[in-house]
Amino acid sequence: MYEGVVQDLIDELGRLPGVGPKSAQRIAFYLLAADAADVRRLAETLLEVKDRVKFCRVCGNVAEADECRICRDPRRDLTVICVVEESKDVVAVERSREFRGRYHVLGGAISPIDGVGPDDLRVRELMARLADGAVTELILATNPNLEGEATATYLARLVKPLGLRVTRPASGLPVGGDLEYADEVTLGRAFEGRRLLDV
Repeated sequence: MYEGVVQDLIDELGRLPGVGPKSAQRIAFYLLAADAADVRRLAETLLEVKDRVKFCRVCGNVAEADECRICRDPRRDLTVICVVEESKDVVAVERSREFRGRYHVLGGAISPIDGVGPDDLRVRELMARLADGAVTELILATNPNLEGEATATYLARLVKPLGLRVTRPASGLPVGGDLEYADEVTLGRAFEGRRLLDV
């Protein structure tokens, strides 16, 4: 235990996701040793982010305006929506440069153990976006874990009466991976999602 504000700083840093007590202490002492101008710039950036950044009124992605840059882009395909759990997932999909539609950020995944149900996510907003019939395909790109699978299944059942094409990104072996290191589920999905090889 440290005195006063040093311990307060460690405690606050320790509340951040993925930052344990040792990491919080290491960051705190880095900040104590850092130049005052650098620490001030960090503090000002944190305050500016809280003041300026909000969530897109259409898709729920982070934005500095009412709509994010993707929702404002007229070149995006309005007929396809990719549903993701968090804004960081939008960035991951965008990096692939394979998707040209729009997004819908749920704000999490269904997790009864954590007390998160469908009403805690942006499901109503998604259904409102689908109501006009302009969307023809819904890509459920939730994480390939228990919560993500439960969320995708729930959404697929919910939108079934709308007659949309509902898809899920293929999952399987990573490029550069070895078969011997793949777990059974990953290997099974890789075989399930196999494609024809044109030679």
